[in-house]
Amino acid sequence: MAIEVEHLSKDFRIPHERRTTLFENLVGFLRPSEYETIPVLHDLNFSVDDGECLGIIGENGSGKSTLLKIIANILPPSRGRVVVEGKLTPFLELGVGFHHDFSVRENIGIYATIMGLSNGAIRERMDEIIRFAGLEKFQDTKLKNLSSGMQVRLAFSTAVQTDPEILLIDEVLAVGDMEFQQKCFQVFERYRKEGVTMLFVSHDLGSVRRFCDKTLLLKHGEQVAFGETGDIIDQYVYGGGAQVEIVSEESEPPSVRWGDGSVVITGVTFLDKFGSEGGRFNSFDSLNVRIHYRAREVVHDPVFGIALYSEAGQHLYGTNTDLKGVDIPLVEGEGHLDLQVDRLPLLSGRFLLTVAVHARDGKPYDWIDKQYSFEVLPFGRDAGIIDFPCRWIM
Repeated sequence: MAIEVEHLSKDFRIPHERRTTLFENLVGFLRPSEYETIPVLHDLNFSVDDGECLGIIGENGSGKSTLLKIIANILPPSRGRVVVEGKLTPFLELGVGFHHDFSVRENIGIYATIMGLSNGAIRERMDEIIRFAGLEKFQDTKLKNLSSGMQVRLAFSTAVQTDPEILLIDEVLAVGDMEFQQKCFQVFERYRKEGVTMLFVSHDLGSVRRFCDKTLLLKHGEQVAFGETGDIIDQYVYGGGAQVEIVSEESEPPSVRWGDGSVVITGVTFLDKFGSEGGRFNSFDSLNVRIHYRAREVVHDPVFGIALYSEAGQHLYGTNTDLKGVDIPLVEGEGHLDLQVDRLPLLSGRFLLTVAVHARDGKPYDWIDKQYSFEVLPFGRDAGIIDFPCRWIM
């Protein structure tokens, strides 16, 4: 067992008043400060085996970084205990200890010493650190003249020269460009093969799915779930996603909605692969777009359609029942129809949906423009908006 966490809780005490002057501090001896206790983590229980990679996911503010800092012994727990067996290397706040008036080479010496490398190891690995960071042309440049991205790359490149048994990683894959991120992946792949235990905090669910054997899901400091990564990611995406509001027929202004009202769209819901309503989906999973309608009279031969846009307004796709060869003889009263997407070909982002119902000659009954949306979370590491099926061949 590399790490064991038992009934771990953490509270922060926030004073209601600040004392900045000598008089305020003297008065404070006679009047105790009032504090507000804010719970950040509550009763966490999990363990990590030797050589295992644990993903830690959850929304911002769920306590992920605080948990890593407690495991790294940077913060003390309020209750419970953490047992760590092995040499621990935290990749938490990269670059702490850098001096902006020193050169790249001088900062490597300082930071590597903080990370626990000997002077001999620093001299031996200096050139490799600079090469990994891609800073060969800047090795004698003062740190303050480098971009923030270069500085983080330098910190990461120095930190990975350690020989950890347990590695704590907090969103470091967000640094650098795509080429540098690929180097990071290669380092973590090597660590996995060497049997290094890793705890990996990230919003990049594709990376969590790729690297992590098990995953811990946190929400508002509570342990929601702990188990196999695929199951936990599904629970995160589909168990707590934002719900989609059903737009009423009277709620939208004419600039985004028009038509004669013979048939009105009373709402749109998005159904995930479990049949539950939600607004967040994994890329490549199935999606069912359910369009609710009401016909005020018998309407013959209507055509229902959708158009899909990126959040920036780029038109990505459009279709309707006529184009797909689906004939709807008539609609009357209330009902719904579904557009079933077997495999969502979107990589990542928020997407806007236009829904419409019109006559075969194009006369609109009801047209609601870009007023529905859903979010797609990445499954893999490809870049862009849409999936482009392809393969490399040699």
